[in-house]
Amino acid sequence: MLNNIGLPGILLIAIVVLVLFGRGKISNLMGEVGKGITAFKKGVSDGSKDIEDEKADKARDVTPEDEKTKV
Repeated sequence: MLNNIGLPGILLIAIVVLVLFGRGKISNLMGEVGKGITAFKKGVSDGSKDIEDEKADKARDVTPEDEKTKV
């Protein structure tokens, strides 16, 4: 059903949305969407950095527990 829309259908939908909501509300909405995407990307990169840091700490300390207590 949606594979038959084409360019004229998309333009018609865009014009109807613009008329219903107005340019100001749409620009505010897109700004909020952009902020949300930025926050999501930052959260993903922070999470992956934390995981890499934990792996690096574990890889750095390979001494068995018995050896640590003797030193």
